[in-house]
Amino acid sequence: MAEDNSYESMLCVKPEVHVYRIPPRASNRGYRAADWKLDEPAWSGRLKITAKGKIAFIKLEDRNTGELYAQAPVEQYPGSVVESVADSSRYFVIRIEDGTGRHAFIGLGFADRGDSFDFNVALQDHFKWVKQEGDLAKLEASQSTAPKLDLSFKEGQTIKISIGNIKKKDGCGAKPRPGGGALLPPPPGGKPGGVLPPPGGLQTVSAPQPNTAPLLELGSPVPAAQPSSDMWGDFTSAGSNSSKDAANSGWVQFS
Repeated sequence: MAEDNSYESMLCVKPEVHVYRIPPRASNRGYRAADWKLDEPAWSGRLKITAKGKIAFIKLEDRNTGELYAQAPVEQYPGSVVESVADSSRYFVIRIEDGTGRHAFIGLGFADRGDSFDFNVALQDHFKWVKQEGDLAKLEASQSTAPKLDLSFKEGQTIKISIGNIKKKDGCGAKPRPGGGALLPPPPGGKPGGVLPPPGGLQTVSAPQPNTAPLLELGSPVPAAQPSSDMWGDFTSAGSNSSKDAANSGWVQFS
């Protein structure tokens, strides 16, 4: 990934800082702010922390004119460019450069403890971002060189999906629609499947029995016909007698 070195971002601004001349380090125990002349700072002004690409710059400027007093490029934090003192959290030792290759160590102090905390956090956040960018670049490089996994289906390749037993919910069965071909209920008091009685309360008439009585002699009075309770009786007797007369006369009767 290409970096735009022309873009400079602002990380932190503090209006008041002090610069001290520090004695050479006597041992490996670290720097101590008590060894400095804290009541006689060598310079006072404004501090800015800017970033261009991966490098952070600590700039000391005049608070009125903005003229640059000193600058310390920081490529790693914590590191040798910015060191904390052993006896206070408001003082640091920074290595400044003049752009020609020469460098020097000076003491840097903040009047407020919150300003020194912001100074420390601004440098930590910047280099945390630098580390994340480096890890991302390594990951992209490893993915580009690794062979790509082909998960597409080949020609003629199929898959089989097994689905477990699915329980049907209660009440989901098909319900018959009302009036859709359903049989009517039987009438009250009737039996299912029975034959309806004939209308008007009429009863069926049984077939007439052949008359086996002896023929009446000529000249004998014909007995009067007795009234019958069967309303179809007279018609049945008349039909039977006419059939017998036709048979006795030898004529064929067409019905």
